Amino acid sequence: MKTVKNLMLFVALLAACLASAQSLPPYLDPSAPLEQRIEDALSRMTLEEKVAMCHAQSKFSSPGVPRLGIPENWMTDGPHGIRAEVLWDEWNTAGQTNDACIAFPALTALAASWNPAIASLYGISIGQEARYRNKNVLLGPGVNIYRTPLNGRNFEYMGEDPFLASSMVVPYVQGVQSNGVAACVKHFALNNQEVNRHTVDVVVDDRALYEIYLPAFRAAVQEGGAWAIMGSYNRYRGQWACQNEYLLNDILRGEWGFDGVVVSDWGGVNDTRQAIFNGLDMEFGTWTDGLSEGVSDAYSQYFLADPFLALLRSGEVPVSAVDNKVRNILRLAFRTTMNPDRPFGSFASPEHGNAGLRIAQEGIVLLKNDSSTLPIALDSAKKIVVIGENAVKQMTVGGGSSSLKVKYEISPLAGIQARVGSAASVTFVRGYVGEDAGAQDGISSGQDLSDSRSPQQLTAEAVAAAREADFVIFVGGLNKNAGQDCEGGDRASLGLPYGQDHLISELARANRNLAVVIISGNAVSMPWVDSVPSIVQGWYLGSEAGNALASVLFGDVNPSGKLPFTFPAGLEDVGAHSVGEYPGGDSETYHEGIFVGYRWADRRKIRPLFSFGHGLSYTTFAYGRASVDSKEIGPDGSLTVTVPVTNTGFRAGSEIVQLYISDLKCSLPRPVKELKGFDKIFLAPGETRTVSFTLDRSALSFFDPVLHEWVAEPGDFEVLIGASSSDIRSRVGFKLHR
Repeated sequence: MKTVKNLMLFVALLAACLASAQSLPPYLDPSAPLEQRIEDALSRMTLEEKVAMCHAQSKFSSPGVPRLGIPENWMTDGPHGIRAEVLWDEWNTAGQTNDACIAFPALTALAASWNPAIASLYGISIGQEARYRNKNVLLGPGVNIYRTPLNGRNFEYMGEDPFLASSMVVPYVQGVQSNGVAACVKHFALNNQEVNRHTVDVVVDDRALYEIYLPAFRAAVQEGGAWAIMGSYNRYRGQWACQNEYLLNDILRGEWGFDGVVVSDWGGVNDTRQAIFNGLDMEFGTWTDGLSEGVSDAYSQYFLADPFLALLRSGEVPVSAVDNKVRNILRLAFRTTMNPDRPFGSFASPEHGNAGLRIAQEGIVLLKNDSSTLPIALDSAKKIVVIGENAVKQMTVGGGSSSLKVKYEISPLAGIQARVGSAASVTFVRGYVGEDAGAQDGISSGQDLSDSRSPQQLTAEAVAAAREADFVIFVGGLNKNAGQDCEGGDRASLGLPYGQDHLISELARANRNLAVVIISGNAVSMPWVDSVPSIVQGWYLGSEAGNALASVLFGDVNPSGKLPFTFPAGLEDVGAHSVGEYPGGDSETYHEGIFVGYRWADRRKIRPLFSFGHGLSYTTFAYGRASVDSKEIGPDGSLTVTVPVTNTGFRAGSEIVQLYISDLKCSLPRPVKELKGFDKIFLAPGETRTVSFTLDRSALSFFDPVLHEWVAEPGDFEVLIGASSSDIRSRVGFKLHR
């Protein structure tokens, strides 16, 4: 109602100006320069109005200035779908009947597509949904680096590699903002675990900070033009990230030139003076003076509310401190709610369902396929049994702030049944039982998955069914319950829960025509990997999950996704666990430094369970010899790398050609190789395409912590072209000159 009232006031103000034949004041004139509009609006505001704009007025909104026709700001959780409307002062749903959204795949699935065009489709589609619901800030995407597979929130992020995450976040941000909705990139920075997230002080060297943990944020700001950034809960250099001098003032605004708004994570502010001076603009979700998260009328007690106003009135804090914040907030308003060219958006449409389906299909990864077990041939597989709770469990409810109220969700079982139709019989057997959780914030999946049978009974039933089947599809993995892929806590172990490892081993002995589908946003250990012929990584695929999985299992879609992070065989193969201090306590040191993911595996010569960049197809690809147009790069030069790739199979398909750079000799330790380019190409059977990459000095640079700058050190380098980080097909050397 307040938003409607603000809009009416805005319209009335415009009408009054037009009726009196007066020209519009500069701040209301869309043709006026942006900064002039900001300064004009600022000059008309009272001190109280300025302070009010710096903090929330409800769970997901902050005030505008009704007197001037400046609308409120309305945030919505993402980044996989638009959160249901909630009560003014509570997390619980408001019980509306028109706020059921399309659930898009989790961002691990998007990253696994390795396709920037798909990231653009994702951003445009979810931005349209946010705009239709009149939200002007989407709280996403997330780009925190995958440091440990135990992080309960990894499913919301884009993997372990800064180049891949940077390449995927830019078109996502641009797509969202094309709808007049700000993408609020999160969580800035070093939020790499959920345990101790409100208290841990991260200790990391500057090389790792700049080379691993900041590049995707920088790309979102400088290439994507992000209009908003959300701070994280953790501390860094002794200060909370939402009020961090080094992160927000020195790096974000100083080095990167960010001119957008900095929003706190909900409850991430802890000190008034630091919040005033250390780069924060808008405070949300704070619980102060003993008030709990759900208590109303707490907003005046926020750190940037009455305490801020008192310091301004007393003169202890200059008015310029609030003016700087309000300038950023006004800039947000003029880019979104006060942009007359802002489109209207669309919501829960068939087009968005189709977009979600396409994203899911491109992100599904075929990890293993011995003897071409997949795709399933219906001419021989007349009796199919689907086993596993995740075949029927809804995955859109739960998981923390990404929990959704969806228009529909097609389960893997339903998708398989719809695809098979009358061509074969499909039966379902439970196999295992997880904890009975399917509700969050007043939204319920409506499922009752309770089952009183013992694990032994469930296993015996599943094995008996497998023996009688022509083909077995096991659908398991993790879920979005607490302690798995869920905000607020990390996983207890790398293994599968609920006795699934034992069950999968028994199924493999019962029937060799077996496909194991893992639903998760994290890597899992696979003690049964050698006995299972085919493995599919299915992620959390949203509303169209079942249709997407079925299209790959039965060969309607040739899988083309590749892993955006390493699957380690065990936690001892992860730097954060081998030499790091995970989970830490009051502080945690990242002793592994820049050696995260495949960089760590290469350094320690560890063979992963599945490598970064790995993913199979139903066809095969042959790589020719890579070549460069020059053996040298000069001071301001570049070189072009080309490699021919041929589809040598009998099906059309897509391959992701990956380019890594190796610095053969450097004054500082460097990874064995680093991803610096990739291209997803579609090839018909027998078709050959030459893939080209252009490299300049920036691709060869490392961050020098002494000089505090990026350095490209002259010397010998190699280009490595591969199908994954461990499957290098060709290499060629070149030299960098001063």
